[in-house]
Amino acid sequence: MQEEKLTRPVAPELDAILGKKFPVLDDGFIRVVDYMGNDDAIVQAARVSYGAGTKKVSEDRGLIRYLMRHLHTTPFEMCDIKLHIRIPMDAWRQWIRHRTASVNEYSTRYSIAIDSIYETDPGAWRKQSSSNKQGSEGYFDAATGASFSREEKELHETIRAVYKKRLDQGMAREQARKDLPLATYTEAYWKINLHNLLHFLALRMDSHAQYEIRAYARTLGHEIVKRWVPLAWEAFMDYRYNAQRLSALEREIIRLIAGGKDDQAIEAMEKRGLLKYRDGKLLRNRERLELEEKLRDLNMSVPWKS
Repeated sequence: MQEEKLTRPVAPELDAILGKKFPVLDDGFIRVVDYMGNDDAIVQAARVSYGAGTKKVSEDRGLIRYLMRHLHTTPFEMCDIKLHIRIPMDAWRQWIRHRTASVNEYSTRYSIAIDSIYETDPGAWRKQSSSNKQGSEGYFDAATGASFSREEKELHETIRAVYKKRLDQGMAREQARKDLPLATYTEAYWKINLHNLLHFLALRMDSHAQYEIRAYARTLGHEIVKRWVPLAWEAFMDYRYNAQRLSALEREIIRLIAGGKDDQAIEAMEKRGLLKYRDGKLLRNRERLELEEKLRDLNMSVPWKS
């Protein structure tokens, strides 16, 4: 029996940027170290049950879009990518919550902490959101922002000096590091398959994600993944990132509003407990607010706000 000769699937556009550092924030970066697979690997995995099939690009595109549209995820797991990241520790804490990856991080127990701390631009200090406990909205004025940045710089310089003094006096690195700020940069190698990477991007590229990690996610998506698997990226943007998911109630409300039955839509919302009032004021309800956002995105009226 003659052995089949195999060739390694490659992504020429990704090969062209291997090792290239894409800057993020003031001193962070993200770069590709290695990868396995491409759009062809996704198609190959999907068709393994009945042979190679057609090789037409248009049909490969259609298959990848079908897989994404119908949540057939395992073919996307055939692609892996390894990244080298430099990121502030507070943003890294959010990043590392995505556990479906292999990680090796710079050790400040073994090595001296990276001498770089993320500094916030005076115009980038955000205010706490009044409606979302884990989010922000709006910015402080220029003078207040400048004051925050000045205090930040002084604090960072003091803490770094204390850290260096501890090391110079022979303190163990594992203890000397304990008071370093979360703004200190760390570095890590992060390897993940495409399915889990796209889930990461769907969450961290979202406008509701914290700005700092969103900056990394958008760089990763638009500068790297788009070059690596352009067909899968296009399908992801169409069917996940720029798509809207509707609950059974949301579909019902949209059908009623589209049919000119605003009164019935309001009645359905009241029945589900999404329209409650106190002293004549509509109480906040997160599920209702999310529906209102979808209605506005579809250029539809919000009848209970009329």
